[in-house]
Amino acid sequence: MSEIPPTQTLTPPMDAHDSSDQSNPSEVRLIETLTSPMDACDSSDQSNPSEIPPDSSAADTNLPEKRKRESDPDPDTPTDPTQPEKQHPMWKTSLCSYFRRFGESCSHGESCRYAHGEAELKPRPDNTWDPTSERAKKMAKTEEKEAAAAAAEKCGVMMTDAVEGNGEESSPGLSKCLVNLPMKWSSDNLRSFLTEQGIVFKSAKKKKGMIVGFATFESAEQAKIAAEELDGKSIGNNRTLKVSDVIPRPFEKNNKVVSTQKLENTSTDGDMNESASNDENGNLVTDGSVSKGRSARDAVTPLAHMSYSDQLEHKKNSLAQTLKKLTRNARKACPNGVSLPEWILNAREIGGLPCKLEGIIKSPLVNGYRNKCEFSVGCSLQGKHTVGFLLGNFREGVTAVEEPVDCPNVSKIACKYATVFQEFLQQHSALPVWNRLNNSGFWRQLTVREGKKACQMVDVDNPETNISEVLLIVQVCTKGFDDGQVKDELERLAQAFSVGSPPLPLTAFVVQDHTGISNAAPADAPLRCVFINKGGEGVLEIANDVEPRIHDHISNLRFSISPSAFFQVNTLAAEKLYSLAGDWAGLGPDTLLFDICCGTGTIGLTLAHRVGMVVGIEMNASAVLDAQRNAEINGIKNCRFVCGKAEDVTGSLMKEYLSLPEKPCDGVSIASQNKEESEVECAEENNSSIDPENGFSASTRATDETQLEKQCTSENNSPLHRFKNVVAIVDPPRVGLHPTVIKVLRTQSQLKRLVYISCNPESLVANAIELCTPSPDNIEKGNNKNNRGWRNMSSAGLARHRAKSMPSSEPFKPIKAMAVDLFPHTPHCELVMLLER
Repeated sequence: MSEIPPTQTLTPPMDAHDSSDQSNPSEVRLIETLTSPMDACDSSDQSNPSEIPPDSSAADTNLPEKRKRESDPDPDTPTDPTQPEKQHPMWKTSLCSYFRRFGESCSHGESCRYAHGEAELKPRPDNTWDPTSERAKKMAKTEEKEAAAAAAEKCGVMMTDAVEGNGEESSPGLSKCLVNLPMKWSSDNLRSFLTEQGIVFKSAKKKKGMIVGFATFESAEQAKIAAEELDGKSIGNNRTLKVSDVIPRPFEKNNKVVSTQKLENTSTDGDMNESASNDENGNLVTDGSVSKGRSARDAVTPLAHMSYSDQLEHKKNSLAQTLKKLTRNARKACPNGVSLPEWILNAREIGGLPCKLEGIIKSPLVNGYRNKCEFSVGCSLQGKHTVGFLLGNFREGVTAVEEPVDCPNVSKIACKYATVFQEFLQQHSALPVWNRLNNSGFWRQLTVREGKKACQMVDVDNPETNISEVLLIVQVCTKGFDDGQVKDELERLAQAFSVGSPPLPLTAFVVQDHTGISNAAPADAPLRCVFINKGGEGVLEIANDVEPRIHDHISNLRFSISPSAFFQVNTLAAEKLYSLAGDWAGLGPDTLLFDICCGTGTIGLTLAHRVGMVVGIEMNASAVLDAQRNAEINGIKNCRFVCGKAEDVTGSLMKEYLSLPEKPCDGVSIASQNKEESEVECAEENNSSIDPENGFSASTRATDETQLEKQCTSENNSPLHRFKNVVAIVDPPRVGLHPTVIKVLRTQSQLKRLVYISCNPESLVANAIELCTPSPDNIEKGNNKNNRGWRNMSSAGLARHRAKSMPSSEPFKPIKAMAVDLFPHTPHCELVMLLER
């Protein structure tokens, strides 16, 4: 047999020691490999002369130079594993993973190629260090500070906090940015420092935790002197102070141009010409706003230009792409050595989805469906006081407000009240509107809440004909204003709301006092004045001792709604949502239903007639009171609502109901009914002045909250019925469920079915990763003291990380999903997913 000529090639080092097992001169070419010294040592450890085929000796005789490699040690010469002849270039350049975790040397000892401490660590060939080492972390922090200082010196610092509190504008040349200030300094420290240095200034600001501060001066000469005195001055520990000009925000630049144009183009009658304040793109800009060619319709209802069928298809495709993230991330989160769940293996058959997306349920009412609208108060592009919607985000420098006349999701009644309020601000009010640049002003926001009639067929063309009650909430900031003037303004506004032709439905008008920066006021924000329509003729009277309420209907149930209570904005679509959740939950007389994040109890109350017992959990005390009142109004006795954070009370409540001995009982236990009846009776005794139609007295509300706190903290010692079927329905806020709640749901083995209702599909995916990923055999509890990588993780990445520490329990599996369109003309919709195990 003729010899095959050798071929010189380069192969990976790992193949070098395997060639001896597979070599056959009659069938395989001889390969010359090039390996690293470290791989050569490994190959010598794995070589065994007894395993070399006899034919390989012939190959060695014919081609001795091909078989001898520099990295191969002489078998007759003893070698020291701790001192290799030629060290690998990456030798000891990374910390050993065992050392990082336990702080001890691994079993390889000194022969380990990885370092067992900072002293043993070496720099890498590119002069970098292991990023997990303390040396690298210190260098990274130093580089960050130097980069920030260099950027500030090169192009200045964008003025985000240099707006004066009194609303006065200052020229950019009169404001200076001071860089490299001590991070622990506050505004007071900066002012003291400037005074000690003899610097004359107008104002100075600095936040703790930042190296940047701002100083404003009265004249350009003062600013010039300060820059010369402070620039390059040593301060603190080896800090060199740097002074640079402040770069105004883009909308502030436009505002100055507009102000100049307004002065030059104002007509004699005081009205501004149409071309007075156009920017370089032709957009009219005032009050520090940038329109960017957007309207309120574009900002609020970005899908309004599409037909409704196209909107539904767009939302369905978007949800499908989001759900695929659940499959991908659950596959990554599955622990090593644990087989993949069946639903992940079957995902390829349905396009990568974790379960079948059965479609999207359309909204019965497409236009004017919102029963709650929040209108911002500000200035329009023409500089007029306007009640409507912002044209963009404040972070983009957009503060302009436009009327909601073209927004298809807003009801006509809400638009009319916004117009009435706007006319009052423009013609009769002497108080300023809220300024978002310096957080000052009086008028902030108008909220319109509507309640529809019961058992009425909805007129799709004229849905406002079904509106029977309206609650108006005007948000103001009374700080710094005279009480007498404020009272007169509010009374005149109440008169403006009550007068109309034809008169609009109006039940109550409430004034909310809020001093925060954002209009999102807390639920317990004080109500300054309450005006109630007692006579039914549109005349409002002050009644501060009565809590205003309106009523709405879902599934033939009547719900009482307080000013700050959560209620679905699309009532008709909410009926379909709750019906779907009940159908998927598999309810029955022997079912115990946990309604987690229940709000005012709408889900639990609408499904109460289909189950044996409902336990609702909600952290908002006023919402729990509303839920209890709604149960009383509708005569529902098998519901219990608990006030507390879901992560604090869910576990104890499930133990209370699921760890009881089984007793023969049909439906709800008599003891449970008696307990609920006693609670209602107690409430009736304390609430003798309750008027279910108009509201509850303020003193009664305080008594109810005290009683509610006692009820929530007391233990139920009465015997309870153990239900055969335990189901949970969760409807969390946009951020999703708390990790503690997820662990409770996961570890309760008797909970076999979970219906997840989500207004944010991204949070549903993150929670489902933890609920549906198999538990690891060994729970990982690493040292995360100095690990801040989670700050940059996505919600799915955080869920994968938390799944590693999930206690041993049977995971859920996604069965099916369905979308319900509660928000036509917007990208949002509700997503319902059924999880079982």
